Amino acid sequence: MMELRSWVQGKWVAGSGKGSVLVNPATEEPIATASTEGVDMKAALAFARDVGGKNLRAMTFRQRGEVLRAMSKAIHAKRDELIGLAVQNGGNTRSDGKFDVDGAWGTLAAYADLAAELPDGHVLPDGDGVQLGRSPRLWGDHVYLPRMGVAVHVNAFNFPAWGLAEKAATALLAGMPVVSKPATSTGVVAHRIVELLVESGAMPEGALSFLCAGAGDLLDHLGGQDVLAFTGSSATGQTLRGGKAVIASSVRVNVEADSLNAAVLGPDVEVGSDVWNLFLADVARDMQQKTGQKCTAIRRVYVPKDRLADVVDALKERLGAIKVGDPSRDDVNMGPVATAQQKRDVLAGIDELATAGKVVFGTGGDVDPIGGQKGKGFFVSPTLLVCESPSASDAIHAHEVFGPVATVMPYDGSGARAAERLPGEIAAA
Repeated sequence: MMELRSWVQGKWVAGSGKGSVLVNPATEEPIATASTEGVDMKAALAFARDVGGKNLRAMTFRQRGEVLRAMSKAIHAKRDELIGLAVQNGGNTRSDGKFDVDGAWGTLAAYADLAAELPDGHVLPDGDGVQLGRSPRLWGDHVYLPRMGVAVHVNAFNFPAWGLAEKAATALLAGMPVVSKPATSTGVVAHRIVELLVESGAMPEGALSFLCAGAGDLLDHLGGQDVLAFTGSSATGQTLRGGKAVIASSVRVNVEADSLNAAVLGPDVEVGSDVWNLFLADVARDMQQKTGQKCTAIRRVYVPKDRLADVVDALKERLGAIKVGDPSRDDVNMGPVATAQQKRDVLAGIDELATAGKVVFGTGGDVDPIGGQKGKGFFVSPTLLVCESPSASDAIHAHEVFGPVATVMPYDGSGARAAERLPGEIAAA
């Protein structure tokens, strides 16, 4: 079984204590342990600021861009290995793993290309200069400079590769060192990526630090020049915003939390048309891809009232073709959700939705996985609901059910009330 370690102060540090056990979500078999107990978080931040920050600020934008390009190449060189780890630890199918890993190296490469378009210097002009007095001898320019702190990134469980890379790319290009903390449960991919980046020698010393498990008292040591970026639940985001050090030092906080997306079928779309098939394909794909565990997944499906039965029947047919099971198998196209808690949350969300609507497809957690053992693994059936009550529609996915779940709701465009109501519902989504 692997032991994940943290990369802090320019060295690998193993945590003490029992730590967390990471499992294969398809089999529940342990695959790794991770602990940050005993890691000196204050010293880790100081090293990142003092060593990493100094090294990055000494580089031009284009030099930082070449660092990003080297990071991208290091990840791409081990693409297949990383996809395999995503299957093992994330419950991803190979297609899902590609989505995450290719997003990581691709984003780093994109920001490397952007760096080539920036000035070959250390500051970024903000518009044209301005005359500050009566004489043009007194002239001023607004410029962007790197902050003197560290960028702390707390990432989500569903995209351990892409989440690490997309946040790190922007911070490193701007000249700020990064402390990256993945969700512990799916941290194997992120850990291996950092190993590859360290081995490659692509990054200046101190530019990237990594915590393999809990953040401990890390956030208590943030200061006014630091920034905090979080992806995950709105509840956790609210907690992070309310941290004592965050408030006392006015730490800049960026939170990407619960989202809610809708798909709307226009009243003029004919059954069997290209647009009809595209609509159905998008809804079904979003329920299947990453087992519905992505912030862009469609949750509310609005259809004309006279098309409701046709849409539901067509979606049921498509969902019936989804093969749920061991994601390492070629004949499986949807794996489990990532953790036991995630499965409990999804099933609880389905029960809540069913109080306002009706389940028309899906068996909840009662799944006989292909290539797996019934009762083992965190499997959830693709679940489609229908809610025909306008008074209940506001409650549908008011809190996002983060799994392979969507709800179809009819609208009637013939009445003024319905026509006025729909845009508001879409805006809320």
